[in-house]
This record gives sequence, C-alpha cells and structure tokens, in this order.
Amino acid sequence: MTTNPYANLGPGFIHEGDMRKLRPPSRKDVKPQYVHHLTPQPPPEISPSIPNNKGVKQRCVKFTVTAVISLLLLLLVAGILLAYYYSSSCMHGVQCGDVGCVWESQWCDGVTDCPAGQDEANCVRLHGSSFLLQVYSTQSKNWRTVCSHGWSDQQGRASCQQVGYSRGTYLKSGQQKTDSDEGFLQVKSNFNPKASILQQLVLSNTCPNNSVVTLQCTDCGSGVNSSRASGGQLASPGAWPWQVSLQVAGFHRCGGTIISPYWIVTAAHCVTRISSPADWAVYAGIVDPLGTLFNPAYSVSHIIAHEGFNSVTRRNDIALMRLSKPLDITASSNIGPVCLPNVDINITVPQKGWITGFNRTINGDSGSPHLMEAQVSLIDTADCNSSIAYNGRISQDMLCARGTEAVTDMCHADSGGPLVSLKDGVWWLVGDSIWGGHCTEQNKPGVYGNITYFLDWIYRQMRKHQDD
Repeated sequence: MTTNPYANLGPGFIHEGDMRKLRPPSRKDVKPQYVHHLTPQPPPEISPSIPNNKGVKQRCVKFTVTAVISLLLLLLVAGILLAYYYSSSCMHGVQCGDVGCVWESQWCDGVTDCPAGQDEANCVRLHGSSFLLQVYSTQSKNWRTVCSHGWSDQQGRASCQQVGYSRGTYLKSGQQKTDSDEGFLQVKSNFNPKASILQQLVLSNTCPNNSVVTLQCTDCGSGVNSSRASGGQLASPGAWPWQVSLQVAGFHRCGGTIISPYWIVTAAHCVTRISSPADWAVYAGIVDPLGTLFNPAYSVSHIIAHEGFNSVTRRNDIALMRLSKPLDITASSNIGPVCLPNVDINITVPQKGWITGFNRTINGDSGSPHLMEAQVSLIDTADCNSSIAYNGRISQDMLCARGTEAVTDMCHADSGGPLVSLKDGVWWLVGDSIWGGHCTEQNKPGVYGNITYFLDWIYRQMRKHQDD
C-alpha cells in the first residue's frame, strides 16, 4: 500500500489533484484586507544658493542709510538750536550785543570773550559828584565800592584806563567813608600792573574804617569866572575853558567841548560832509577871532561820527574828535575839560544850565564870530514834543532847553557847542547843540543831544582809540 506523503499535512494543505475539483471563490467569500501604505516624504526644496558676501553688502547698505538719516537729523536739530541761540536772548548767560553769548562768570573777569569786547566794556564806573569808584563783581553780581586800603596811583591809572581815559590824563585818587553793607572789593597784595584791574580785586566783607576810593581821571569841571548874566552876552576869556572853535580852511565851522586833553565832543552833522581829519583845526581858549593869532591850532587824528546818525531826523547827532597831541591844560587857565556826567548825576527838569557858542552877530551887526553865553532851563520832553512845538520829533537821545530871558544874540549860535550845568560845585556836560535856530520863539526851544544817553558810546570810542 502506497502511503500518501501529504495525507497528514492537515486541512490547510490541498493536493494538486484536488485543485481541479475546487470551484473558484465567489465575491462574497473574499474578505477585504487593510493594507498599510507609507506616504512618501516629498523631496526637500532646493533653494538657489546666495553668496554670503551679498547678505553682508545689504546689511552694510541698510546701516549706512540709517547712519546718514540719523546724522541729517542731528544736523537739523543742531541747526535749529544754533538758530535759536543766535536769534534769542541768552538763557543761561549774557548776550554780547547782537551776536553770541558768554557765561555770567566771564562777564567783567578781565578777559575779553565777546567779539567786540562788550563783556569787559562797562565794568568800571564813577558814581556821583564825589567820583566814587565802583567796579562790577561777577561773583556777587552787583556794583561794589573799592576799599582804599592798599590802593595807590598805580591802580588809579589802571582804573581810569579801564574807563576809557589815557593813563597820562590821570589826576588823583582820594578817599571817602561809606556805610555800605553790601561788601567791598580790595586790591590783591601782589598787584600786577600788566593785568587788567578787574583781575587785581577780590571780594571782601570788611574795609578798614570803611574808607573807599574816589577817582578823578582828568582835571575837569573847574570853576568859571563868568558874570552869569541870564541874557545872551559876550563871554569873558577863561569863562568857559572847555569851549573850542572847530575850523576848516581858517574859518569857524562848529563849536565843540573838551572832555579830556585828547577828546572833543561835537555834533555829527558838523563832520559828516567834511570827514577827513586833515581838513580840521581845533582852537582852544579863544573868545574872538584874534585868539587864533595867539593860540596854537591843534590837528585832528580821528573823527568818529555816531554810526546811527540820521541827517533827516537828527537822531544820534553826536561825534568825537581825537587830537593828534593832547591839549596843554596846565599851561593856561583858559583851557580845561568839562566833566562827563557820572552815574547818579540827576540833571533833570527844571535844572538851569548855560549854553555857549560862536556867533556872528554882535549888537545886531554882522561881524566875526565871538563867543556868546546865555542861561537856559531844561524843559520836559512831552512839552517839547507837543503839536505846537516839535510835534513828536524829540527822541530819547535828545533834550530841550529854553532861554530864561530873550536871548536873541544866541539864536544863530553854532552847532556842536555845549550845554553845561553846575551841580555840587562841578560843571557837567549835559548836551551838545543840534538845533537852535528858533530859540526866540516861545514854542521852539533849543534841542541838544543827550550826553547821558550817549555816555557808553563815548567811553567805548575812547577805549577803542586809546593808544592811537
């Protein structure tokens, strides 16, 4: 018996011969089977390669643009600040005139910081009829008197030079007692004559005997020997020693006033048409034409008319002449300066004064110029500006005065001559004549330049041409 080798292989095995006997499976016999499919991962995107140096370049461009914009903004802000700085007043300092500022600590410290020297210009002054010396202290921010302890003529000359006078015109230093509670300035023990006087003074709360310095930079305002008649009359020799005759080609043209051996004050309209110093000659100590035969003619080195002079309105009608050599005021009692008004010399309405000038009319007849004198009285600017007088033409740089009596002989006195007033025994220059042709009319008083208004300008010019 043949054994079937596949008989015991189990029901799962089908014999080849039996395959033919099997029918094909129906659809219902087929069971669905789950087949797991793996989703293929998409290939990585390949981006075009960018060179590293291109990225660096782009970053540099961005940085450069940002830097340029920032710089432009900074420049804009700086421009705005500078414009504000130059167009507005100083917020934390002191303004130098029209341009620039300095710190308060730089003001009056003896070192010039402003372009035109304004910070050192008005730091020393004379006060009152006693000529009390006062110096501005930046530290205490006020004007202080100077203790006389340790003071000498050396410091006096230096102080006068700081004001504007030449060292050679210095007269003297004096002393007076004061009750000041605001402190003093005192001279350093190691005084340096080459340094500014402002650097030689220190603050002090005390002063021995409260004795402070008085200072006279020139011998001015001395007594006058006039008869003092109020009406216009001939002046006697030596009566008005500060009066000068300003001449061109041997003929009197304008009057002037001596304020120091080197300096003459006159009117700007006198010199604007003839502005060359060589054309002018100055005669001092004369009262009539014969005086030119016995007195020397002084030549002029500088003529300085006020830069703001207006020939139509007569605003700023003032000028200075500097002589080539100083007047010899010690040789003749007929020649001497009048005093410029110190601070706190209040010469106001209705203060009386005197005018002098060379006039071609003597007792109604024409003739050669003679020095005439007349008393006048200051009048209020509002009255002078009224509609029946000068109708608003009088500005703050002018003042008006009317003759106390009829002064017919002075009606055509020359321009540039002085208006002076006596106060506390000293003669002070109050004005320079700029209009005067209508002085006999009740409503047309004489008009004069206001010297007090021009005081800073005068001293500034004197300092500027001190060593010429």
